[in-house]
Amino acid sequence: PVEIQGRNIARTFWGKAWCRHLEQFSDYENRLPRGRSYVRNGSVCHLSVEAGRVEAIVAGSGLYRVTIRVAPLPATRWRTIRKRCAGQIGTLLELLQGRLSDQVMAVVTDPAKGLFPRPREIQLHCDCPDWADMCKHVAAVLYGVGARLDERPELLFLLRQVDHQELISADLELPSGNGGSGRSRRLAGQDLSNLFGVEIDDEVVAPKKKSSREKGVEGAGGGRSRGKKTATGPGCSKDDKAGAAEKKKPFTPTGATVARLRRRLDMTRAQFAAHIGVSTQSIANWENRRGRLNLQARTLAALTRAWEQED
Repeated sequence: PVEIQGRNIARTFWGKAWCRHLEQFSDYENRLPRGRSYVRNGSVCHLSVEAGRVEAIVAGSGLYRVTIRVAPLPATRWRTIRKRCAGQIGTLLELLQGRLSDQVMAVVTDPAKGLFPRPREIQLHCDCPDWADMCKHVAAVLYGVGARLDERPELLFLLRQVDHQELISADLELPSGNGGSGRSRRLAGQDLSNLFGVEIDDEVVAPKKKSSREKGVEGAGGGRSRGKKTATGPGCSKDDKAGAAEKKKPFTPTGATVARLRRRLDMTRAQFAAHIGVSTQSIANWENRRGRLNLQARTLAALTRAWEQED
């Protein structure tokens, strides 16, 4: 449900910006006031925001189902927004808290070229008997979206089907101050991990040619490993044999080693992710990568502990 505390429907940058955007269109101005009353008194008893869609239930003389479909943000407009915001949003926290420069605010809230949908990009439906496209129930839901953006501003990007992390992610490379040297810098992504609990990998070092010892460590080609003899009986799997040979070696953060450790612990990716304290997608990404992984210190420490404690 949407719960409004006090008279203000929205309190944060994103929620207020959404409500102001709706109120500037003449198509909506005559119908929105009744929606404000409904959302304030708690009539929006269910609201969910999904990709391109808002589903809600509003209490009136009965319970009415409201569906609002929002067109995806055009790819060309998203590229333009990214380009105009490049280098001006330092962290994800700044973005979601609305701590943006005036220039960036002007870009993302632009009525025609920003993130918010125009009336022609919105399809409204309510199963109440009111003949108008925007009945008071629909209007209440639209304001309810603004209130929900106070709590989870990333839902705006989900609704428009774009990835908010692209505005500040490590994949967005910007020219450095060295002119035409061709070098680039990457925006820091540490706040992504802290805010969402998702492990964001730093730049992965390009894979280098493995030495014979490294090949032995990763079990490639079935080569012999140095050191004490290990169990090699018929009951031992290939991973058991390779794992026993590697057990005496320090943990090496590669995709192959992470995958082997997870299998030796007999865990699914989801279980292993919970054990390490990262997302399941991070585990999948690591295991599919070649070369050494450049991980955050806390994650590397967790993997090393699991490696050393595994029997």
